Amino acid sequence: MATATLKPAVAVAPVPVPLKAVAPWAVFGVLLFIVVLYFVGAEQGATALVSGHAVHEFVHDGRHLLGFPCH
Repeated sequence: MATATLKPAVAVAPVPVPLKAVAPWAVFGVLLFIVVLYFVGAEQGATALVSGHAVHEFVHDGRHLLGFPCH
């Protein structure tokens, strides 16, 4: 039988990510969150951007899951 030799683990230091690389993704994430929150929470009635009930019905279950009243 052959025996396997194990090499010792080498510690690798984490590389810091500069703020300039993270900032655009953070802004994009915040804007995406705001848009999704609007469509789930407020897209009906007087503030509606899309006419009809298609958006309301599409996000209906999510609306209830997040605690937004709708009927």
